Amino acid sequence: MSFPSHDLESAPEASKPLLENSQKAFGRLPGLHKVLAESPQAYEGYQLLHKLFTETDFDADELTVVWQSINVEHECHYCVPAHTGIAKMMKVSDDISDALRNETPLPSTKLEALRTFTVQMVRARGNVTQAQMDTFFAAGYGYRAVLDVILGLAQKTMSNYINHVAQTPVDEVFHPLLWKRGDTPLSV
Repeated sequence: MSFPSHDLESAPEASKPLLENSQKAFGRLPGLHKVLAESPQAYEGYQLLHKLFTETDFDADELTVVWQSINVEHECHYCVPAHTGIAKMMKVSDDISDALRNETPLPSTKLEALRTFTVQMVRARGNVTQAQMDTFFAAGYGYRAVLDVILGLAQKTMSNYINHVAQTPVDEVFHPLLWKRGDTPLSV
């Protein structure tokens, strides 16, 4: 049995306005949103987390580093290609996107510190050491950035896990950006 995937006609009534907003924003219904529509509360929660994370002090490059570091670590077949496309729309350089997708060094030490810290947060389930936080702070980040990484982690954990259980098909528009994790993961 495949996971429910809704359109404007089949969605629960409370999800219809959310789908309408997605349709207006993207000109189509992203596969993740079709799956989220099964639970209006999960859908609204995801959208709110996304909105709040994009309102942090992180710039487009940093938002992408947090999102993609989590997507790659969780091996999300859907979100890595989707966020590669989103990064292009946000004018993030292909050098950054490629380094994130391929788990190779980023073009700046500050962005690399952000990726390292984000991956450490994922792997340690938030139980990072003081030394890891001190290294993050030495790269130019502060306590707010720690909390904002956790906010991004909450958003991406929702979408990554949902895509895993639903086996959400990658949207056709992102097919050229399909991704599979290589054999040599980044060590942090």
